Amino acid sequence: MKTALSCMVSVSGFELTDNEKYLLNRYKPLGVTLFSRNINTPSQVKKLISEIKEVVDLEDTLVGIDQEGGRVVRLKAPFFRSYLSQRSIGALSDVELQKKAALLQAELISADLKGLGFNLNYAPCADVLSRETGSVLKTRCFSSDEKKVMELSGLMSNVYHKNGIVPCLKHVPGHGRASLDPHLQLPKLDYPIKELQKDFFPFKKLADKVFMMMTAHIVLKELDDKPVTVSNKIIQDIIRKEIGFKGFLITDAIDMKALRGTLTQKINDSLNAGCDAVCFCMGDEIGLREVLENTPVLSDAALDRLKQVKNILKADTKNKSIQEMVQDYEKIKLLAPVFQEDYDAVETLNQLIKQD
Repeated sequence: MKTALSCMVSVSGFELTDNEKYLLNRYKPLGVTLFSRNINTPSQVKKLISEIKEVVDLEDTLVGIDQEGGRVVRLKAPFFRSYLSQRSIGALSDVELQKKAALLQAELISADLKGLGFNLNYAPCADVLSRETGSVLKTRCFSSDEKKVMELSGLMSNVYHKNGIVPCLKHVPGHGRASLDPHLQLPKLDYPIKELQKDFFPFKKLADKVFMMMTAHIVLKELDDKPVTVSNKIIQDIIRKEIGFKGFLITDAIDMKALRGTLTQKINDSLNAGCDAVCFCMGDEIGLREVLENTPVLSDAALDRLKQVKNILKADTKNKSIQEMVQDYEKIKLLAPVFQEDYDAVETLNQLIKQD
């Protein structure tokens, strides 16, 4: 059987074009990520996902989405449920209420995703909120308490596992101190490694409990002048050794301005640094072709790590009382504080790329 390429790619619209069908079938990426531009009605999404899996024609093709909650959701009203931001969950007044909200949200998102054919969610976000946290992340962090971040991230990840959805914890080794948006600029963190232990904490504690993590496009100046995603030193010394993550490591979007060079250079730099796969998110056919033509197949080490990821897809999910969970969740939503969310980083990046 043909081995998948080391990339999650994206497509342009509500249905595959003839060129996209040809490229996906010929090159066979690890999977496809869907964005708002790909999502209209439930029936349309189901049809698109079914078509993607049929065209790629590999066992267990991953189909992913960013469905964190708050403003970072791709499944939106009027056809889909709305969800609390992670910060709203972490700010609920009672610890048990926070846990219940996290569990119910993960259950309901799992049901949404499974019903449509998704099997991967780029969530939860395990970054620790700080005074420096920029608007791209401010409402996406559970808390400034690293233990709470770890616990709520772990609870949600465990629910996804049980429901056959792969959670991808982000952004390792910790993005919370970055004030700049990596979609647009490269954040450089000038902190001693001892101080960054707080940021590492959730990832370290969950390193043997989740099997996919996404890298942060940030520089840790004390260790390397390269962004984490393309730094062999940080991936090996911090992510693999100190944090102890042995699972599948995927990049944040290589389209982001934080990384320099052509798409091909970014692919090579990321994989050579130790990432197992790259994410291409903008969906244009020229970029899609470049990525597919220049990404190698998964390495033997990456394939071994991917086995743990694929095992999640075999979860024996049972029918649950969704309606009862919805009722409980909606009651909790009424108690949650609301934080202003007015910054759409992906849309900002889209506009910049259109101008280039």
